[in-house]
Amino acid sequence: MSDDEKGPQRGVSTLGRAQKPTLKTISKLSGLAVPTVSRALNDAPDIGSDTKKLIRKIADEIGYVPNRAGVRLRTGRTNVISLVMSTEHDNHTARLISSVAGGFEGTNFHLNVMPYSPSSDIMKPIRYIYETGSADAVILNQIEPEDERVAYLMERNFPFATHGRSNWSDQHPYYDFDNETYGRLAIDMLHERGRKHVAVVAPPLRQSYALHLVAGLRERAGANGQSLSILESVTSDNQTSEVNEGIIAHLAAHPETDAIVTASTASALAALATVENAGLAIGNEIDVFAKEAVPLMKMVCSDMLTIAESVGSAGDFLAKAAIQAIKQPELPPMQFLEVPTA
Repeated sequence: MSDDEKGPQRGVSTLGRAQKPTLKTISKLSGLAVPTVSRALNDAPDIGSDTKKLIRKIADEIGYVPNRAGVRLRTGRTNVISLVMSTEHDNHTARLISSVAGGFEGTNFHLNVMPYSPSSDIMKPIRYIYETGSADAVILNQIEPEDERVAYLMERNFPFATHGRSNWSDQHPYYDFDNETYGRLAIDMLHERGRKHVAVVAPPLRQSYALHLVAGLRERAGANGQSLSILESVTSDNQTSEVNEGIIAHLAAHPETDAIVTASTASALAALATVENAGLAIGNEIDVFAKEAVPLMKMVCSDMLTIAESVGSAGDFLAKAAIQAIKQPELPPMQFLEVPTA
């Protein structure tokens, strides 16, 4: 490496340690004017992609952190997007958080995760964000058909994106997994294996994806002549021990059950443990069907039936959809429906 190549690197490193980096620091190192540096960091459309990459590279190397108060005064933005989620986390939720965060890489936006208790007022974090201006947009999940959070944000023209569809999804950004198709595929695959009596650990039926799932299950079960029982005592959001107890009670009351369809990794593992503890052979006497964000089920039990759900793609898409809603609200909202295949 030549001295000319080494020099700028030494300059970046030394300057980054000696003082708090500013826009002027980046300007000096890049040879570009301060306004150009500022616009590049704010992803201005008139700044070329190569220039943006150079400016962000220098900013990262010297540890530049924008002054949030200054950014807000200049642009009216916080450069923060809030992911508002229930405190009932599972493997699926953790992967969603990670993938949303990954979707902000290379942008000037930052992720803030705002949890809320399922027993609390779900509107409280939404009102707080809107009234305090603490974020430029929000990302929501566990969407209901007439979700009051969605209605509130739409009425106020506040940018947002949803993981799931509301009854107004034609008007707002969303990413959703086609749970209706998942339900149809599950029932048909079980029918091909000769399963006639299917139990379902469904999500809470107030949520849109639960309604979609049950609609797909019922449609194909009716066509195939299979009996279908939606467990009423538990949902896929319940604790694993509660799902276990619910399935035990169902099997005791309905010993003819020869298949269980689940809606989450946790409920699938609970079903697997319950069935094995009952002495039933997976894939022989009974089947357990699951959708999964990571290929975990087959590692636990090779005889389980699974369909993949791309939560990683969902998070990345939602991050970009929220950014577009902030920066280009005049464009049609970004929307995507992930259709599973057997």
